[in-house]
Amino acid sequence: MHKAGFVNIIGYPNVGKSTLMNSMVGEKLSIITSKAQTTRHRIMGIVNGDNFQIVYSDTPGIVKDPSYKMHQFMNQYINIALKDADILILMTEPDYPFAELEIIDKFNASQTKVIIVINKIDLSDQQTIVKQMEEWKSKMPLAEIIPVSAINDFNIEKLFDFIIEFLPVHEAYYPKDELTDKSMRFFVSEIIREKILVNYKKEIPYSTEVAVDQYKEEDNLIRISTIIYVARDSQKAIILGHQGQAIKRTASAARKDIEEFIGKKVFLEITVKVSKDWRDNESTLKHFGYTQ
Repeated sequence: MHKAGFVNIIGYPNVGKSTLMNSMVGEKLSIITSKAQTTRHRIMGIVNGDNFQIVYSDTPGIVKDPSYKMHQFMNQYINIALKDADILILMTEPDYPFAELEIIDKFNASQTKVIIVINKIDLSDQQTIVKQMEEWKSKMPLAEIIPVSAINDFNIEKLFDFIIEFLPVHEAYYPKDELTDKSMRFFVSEIIREKILVNYKKEIPYSTEVAVDQYKEEDNLIRISTIIYVARDSQKAIILGHQGQAIKRTASAARKDIEEFIGKKVFLEITVKVSKDWRDNESTLKHFGYTQ
């Protein structure tokens, strides 16, 4: 008997969805930083066993008050994830405000199996966690509730066992050797964007987008040309830094991670361009891979 299904991870920003996704898949597919709203696209990670296939999906964090059209696109991924999941993981953490009633009602009305994962329990105490579990159970009585520490791999095996138990009987959806539905170009852009999130402050990371202009494989080298788009000239100056030192640091750190991810030497070129109001331009957003 073979089992296969889609497990969609939903939650508010900064509760550790990407850390959980990467822990479950065993590969770093989603950006992990201390900043909120780092995931902008729906990223799938595929895990195969002899008699199962789990297709995990890390969706962008729920944006309560969308400021840009980009945020509307991001929230749309969440609506799709609610519809096509075989198992839904709703992620939260101790002392985190409960989801809006509208979202809880959507989950309760769904025929899909729901697992509430309370992450970061290593940063809390047992009394707080037990209270949180009891309150979630009162709001969503049919859901399974599992406290975990994704960064420490605590209770991840128990969560995995739950997922296997609730997977439907089905043939594999993807070839057994596939790890994700995203291209290598996508992961290159995500690695660079992660370095921007780490190296720059305030609004700069949220005002940038990364596009791969060229990805050329040679015998012992991969040549990659990329463009960092920003919304204003002043942001371009900050990205570049004094005498280009900031962009050099970012490129160097990104190249090392890209080489580790691909397993090959990389020549990485990064240029910076201004694209005013790109977050509100529908055609530009589609060019960057945002879809509805």
